[in-house]
Amino acid sequence: MKKCFFTCVSTFLLLVSCSDSEKRLTLDIQNSLQNSTVKYAINEFRTKLDTTKFVLNSTEPDWVISTELDSSLGDEAFDISVSNNKLVVTGGNGAGIMYGFSNLKEQFANGNTVIEPVQESPRFEFRALKFNLPWSSYRNGEALDLHRETCRDTVFWRSFLDMMAENRFNKLTLWNLHPFNYLVKTKKYPEANGFSDTEMKEWESFWHSLFKMAKDRGIETYLINWNIFVSPEFAKAHNVAKYSIDNEYFTEKGDTSPIIKDYMAESVKEVIDKYPNLTGLGITLGEGMGGMTAEEREEWLLDGYIQGMRSASRKVKFIHRVPLSAGKGSGGSTSASVEQMTRRTLDTLSIAKGPINIELKFNWSHGLTTPYLAKVHGGELTDAYWNPMPENYRLAWMIRNEDVFVLRWGQPDFIRDHIKENGHPYVNGYFVGSETYIPAKDYITSLPNTSYRYAFDRQWMFYKTWGRLLYNPKTPDQVFIDAFDSRFPGYGKKLFESQSLVSQVPLIVATYWDATWDHTLYTEGFIGLTHPGGMKLLSLEQMIEKQPMDPKFMGIEEFLANGSKQIDGRTTPIQLADSINSFCSKALEDVEHTDTANNNDLLYEVSDIQTWAHLGIYFAEKLKAAVAYQQYLESENKDFLEQSIKNLEKATQHWHKVVEITSPIYDPMPLQPYEHNDNELFHWSKVEEEVQQELKWLKNELK
Repeated sequence: MKKCFFTCVSTFLLLVSCSDSEKRLTLDIQNSLQNSTVKYAINEFRTKLDTTKFVLNSTEPDWVISTELDSSLGDEAFDISVSNNKLVVTGGNGAGIMYGFSNLKEQFANGNTVIEPVQESPRFEFRALKFNLPWSSYRNGEALDLHRETCRDTVFWRSFLDMMAENRFNKLTLWNLHPFNYLVKTKKYPEANGFSDTEMKEWESFWHSLFKMAKDRGIETYLINWNIFVSPEFAKAHNVAKYSIDNEYFTEKGDTSPIIKDYMAESVKEVIDKYPNLTGLGITLGEGMGGMTAEEREEWLLDGYIQGMRSASRKVKFIHRVPLSAGKGSGGSTSASVEQMTRRTLDTLSIAKGPINIELKFNWSHGLTTPYLAKVHGGELTDAYWNPMPENYRLAWMIRNEDVFVLRWGQPDFIRDHIKENGHPYVNGYFVGSETYIPAKDYITSLPNTSYRYAFDRQWMFYKTWGRLLYNPKTPDQVFIDAFDSRFPGYGKKLFESQSLVSQVPLIVATYWDATWDHTLYTEGFIGLTHPGGMKLLSLEQMIEKQPMDPKFMGIEEFLANGSKQIDGRTTPIQLADSINSFCSKALEDVEHTDTANNNDLLYEVSDIQTWAHLGIYFAEKLKAAVAYQQYLESENKDFLEQSIKNLEKATQHWHKVVEITSPIYDPMPLQPYEHNDNELFHWSKVEEEVQQELKWLKNELK
């Protein structure tokens, strides 16, 4: 793993022509490299150049830009050198040159009067986006189904892959229960595929196009499935895995019929052979393996799936998700013995091209929490996967986002801290993405006249901060400020700083709540799953019982048991509430006078900052109310109850501000966690009744 560095040489070359505002700079690009990624990079540079400031012409150019390959730099690294009017973009491979041209584009776009020589190399070689597909989907519902048409459109994927390349993500991982019948009609089991020949040709064309577009952008592609699932047609034809007929994504007992194992091996083999631009495959030992021990699950994998990889005409890369359950159930659990057993398999598995990657969910399904590793899927982890240092595999953390679907987010310091604390020698990267949200069709933006074509466009800073910092955590904030300023001239610094402040809110709330699987918390809506009752408001009484996942925070019961005193420099609930109040109030003040008239893009950016700020103050005041209420319960002193009511009244006022801000710009929308609420549409206004009822309940305690 190469050490990331970012060097800005102090000697700059002036662009002498910039003083003449009427004259456009002339650029000449010279490239003789026959590399598809380099060609893509140059085409992107050409097409996205500001033609009011630059012209491409080989006659007496102001700048001559040339390309070179130097493998000694390392894959994806680049060097921009400056000499007189010559700029040389050297890359360790085609992707390195692409990132170099992207850097040049940024420098030119910022109106620099100097061009800086730059050297960069990747901190992590594995920088992946997790993208769940809407067919054979993990979970069901309108919020997933409505993306089907968009996700079949190669125009969407061209745009999504462009975004990935721009932000330096280099792995696209595509997830669903059973992808294979959408890619091949196997010779041995044609009955597993329900598509006509014409339909199948369309699917094949789609996949070939997608994998080729990704490869041209220096992006690897992986198909990752859950087990044991088959196509509905195969289930019906052979009377097996009947849960697959209706896309049941979670079953207490998986079907281990030998024919399924053979069908899986055939499917894996033919997919590898048919799609040469597909980089690799990945597996999940769940959610259809109930009733099997961890050893039986691993044996099933080796006899079926891995056998298919062995039979293929080429080796591919491989992602092995660690077991989600240590027992026979399909729920989450961990154990040292299962980790050691899995480690023995990983140390000896030799079917993959290059090292295997294993995936571990950082803090279960809620990675937007704290850089402190409290747990993975199922619970706490031993050091079995990295002690001793593995040779046959590396580990990538999964940052699952089940908390921020609607509002914009960007918090660079959190990402930098995460990398600093968790970028160990055995870690080669990160996955980032959601299980219950697909960033394809933008059905969330309600107002017209925005520039957002797709869902990921709304969350542009989320992807930019994660992608750029996983490549180089020393990337300065100015890069993100400039990105804001290019979209909203004059507002870049203010928007960046305000968004960074309020983007702490979901991190703090989710850390405090210490949730587990997906629907136990949806931070953005301040709701979580209750049984019975569906997704409900996170209550004051629950808040009292919570012990935050990060030990630097004190819970309420612990705080009061210690006489309302701080312990060993840890943050008390009152200190936490005061801190949130302070930075959220500052963010509100900073954006208060932003003129959003006639610019709906800017309106959304500012409104989301305001929404996060009011949600943060709601949490802060409710936290104070919870402390005071617990003091009342312990002392029966009604002064504490009156204080609790005052705090909850303030909180309720801030929730109403959230409703006032969001109602004009967001219509009630389908969200996958709301499948528990009879598929009711989500909006903060729908939760407000619960907010008011809680205040009414607390006031009744005073009577």
